[in-house]
Amino acid sequence: MKIVPVIMAGGSGSRLWPASRQLMPKQFLNLMGDKSMLVETVNRLGGLPCDRPIVICNDDHRFIAAEELRVNGTDDATIILEPVGRNTAPAIALAALAANPDDILLVLAADHVIKDRGAFHHAVESAMPFAEQGKLVTFGVVPRSPHTGYGYIRAESIHHASPVLEFVEKPDLEKAQRYLKSGCYYWNSGMFMFRAENYLAELQVQRPEIVAACRESMNKAEADLSFLRPDAEVFKACPEDSIDYAVMEHTKNAFVVPMDAQWSDIGCWASLWEISDKDVAGNVTRGDVIVKDSSKCYIDSASKLVAAIGLDDVVIVDTKDALLVANRNDMQKVKEVVQRIKEEGRNEVKHGREVYRPWGHYDSIDFGPRDQVKRITVKPGAKLSVQMHHHRAEHWIVVSGTAKVTIGDETKLLSENESVYIPIGKVHSLENPGRIPLEMIEVQTGSYLGEDDIVRFQDKYGRV
Repeated sequence: MKIVPVIMAGGSGSRLWPASRQLMPKQFLNLMGDKSMLVETVNRLGGLPCDRPIVICNDDHRFIAAEELRVNGTDDATIILEPVGRNTAPAIALAALAANPDDILLVLAADHVIKDRGAFHHAVESAMPFAEQGKLVTFGVVPRSPHTGYGYIRAESIHHASPVLEFVEKPDLEKAQRYLKSGCYYWNSGMFMFRAENYLAELQVQRPEIVAACRESMNKAEADLSFLRPDAEVFKACPEDSIDYAVMEHTKNAFVVPMDAQWSDIGCWASLWEISDKDVAGNVTRGDVIVKDSSKCYIDSASKLVAAIGLDDVVIVDTKDALLVANRNDMQKVKEVVQRIKEEGRNEVKHGREVYRPWGHYDSIDFGPRDQVKRITVKPGAKLSVQMHHHRAEHWIVVSGTAKVTIGDETKLLSENESVYIPIGKVHSLENPGRIPLEMIEVQTGSYLGEDDIVRFQDKYGRV
């Protein structure tokens, strides 16, 4: 029997700001190695009897998700684009409707860390017989501490698979200590296994309006390049609810399988500090970092040397455009800072200096009142849209690779150290016809330099 992995890749990961942004959230970041959390989730399935995965993400992240999967060699995935976020119950329903009714779905989050792959495989294999019998299986993480940031699952024991007795909200410390001591409570992992038809049948009993909206939305779904787009207007009317509240807390068929696989949901920087390798003073460092007379710190530098002296229990995260310095025990307040940045209308909540596009990415290396300088990377074979600007002119300088530039009716090839000027209002396009990445410097000048001053006439990625 084949397993169909369903990988939930939505969410913004705001508590991991400034590394995680709305347009580049944590599931697409390399937080624990040289691969993104999405790719790590896919690779973790190697060795299990899995069919091609179903990945669910939102429209803003579609090209990032597709490129991550393509580079990883997983270009046969079905990518479903949620029109709007409606929590996990409707998202999983979309996947269940896209699968065959008797498919066994393994529902995973793209932003979890699981260090012990063998223990993860053992738990999945142990859950399969129960899913085949029609059970709705959840994976309970064997707790390592009285954690107050997780929900809990009460069962007969944490030593064997058994029916779920109760789902419990995040407890205070006293309750969490009592749960740990009892030996009957798991951490709620948010991972599940069941047949597609069994999940939809139970959801139909508990929340029929969710099933109706998802079914109609999928019946009207359209293929867009390699993506599947459920009907937006129908899905927007779908009620919002989690799988726990909508199904698992009410069904009589809930079953829990233990998983002791060094799991973490990486909810904040303190969580990442907890599971990372540390030096003798308990510090975790990434990037160009020097630490002196400091202990139990998490320090991550993406672009410059960071020196920390005489600090304890401090988180420092440096990116190209923002710096976070906080007490490691105050990580819940990062979300409040993100909310303030959003209310002030600042871009730092939406994206970093590097912005990813389907054709590659750019880095805004300098910004003035009437000028902006970008470093642009265009992938081999990729092409920017045929476009024009009302308020800015552009000057392109090729650093490496070959650029095919069209301005009006004229097309030319530019190579290293060559440049071209695009006046305001002139229709133009840029393409990389070569086999290596095209690296360019773009200098913009004008009265308005916003990204919304783009009029697209033609686009191979369907963005017109």
